[in-house]
Amino acid sequence: MQFAGMNKDLISIVLPEASFRLVLLHGWGADAEDLIPIGRELTRNLDFLFELVALRAPHLHPQGVGRQWYGLYPPDWLAVPEAINALSCRLRELETPSIPLRKTILFGFSQGGAMALAAGCNLPLAGLIACSAYPHPGWTPPKQSPPIILSHGENDEIVPCSASSQLINSLKLNQLNAELFLFEGGHEITPELLNRFQLTLRDWIN
Repeated sequence: MQFAGMNKDLISIVLPEASFRLVLLHGWGADAEDLIPIGRELTRNLDFLFELVALRAPHLHPQGVGRQWYGLYPPDWLAVPEAINALSCRLRELETPSIPLRKTILFGFSQGGAMALAAGCNLPLAGLIACSAYPHPGWTPPKQSPPIILSHGENDEIVPCSASSQLINSLKLNQLNAELFLFEGGHEITPELLNRFQLTLRDWIN
């Protein structure tokens, strides 16, 4: 049996028998429910059951529909440190005795991917997936981090593919466990990517 809950901060799909958690961070202008189908597909037919948690970004999008982690057009970089700290606190608050952070995987897309890297690299997570992400100005990865998977469409017209190239170079410079998947596509998450991610999840949880 599963229980779905929704409040102003998140959407959760709870399985009482779940032993792992997947946390989803949506992109700029989207909302918490945006990545739920991705989360369902990603955790389908795995050896362990996953609780799904989709966090809602704290700020209203300037057009009045959707949310944002911080202002992006124009970018409000001064708001980023506070946004990262707030997200780190929210992730720690999700921890339970049955599903600690070491059994939690963080998944972010676009602005959510940038936030996932900025907050998740410093937490003892099982793994971190960032799609079509970018580095915040001055961001440097820590000396240690969870295993990281990046993906980016080579024809992305919203976040240039070079952003993920910059990320992987920084991660590899620190000799971190990180991999970048490039694909012929745009600002998206393709079925082929989900298949690759699911294989990686199997490795992480086993």
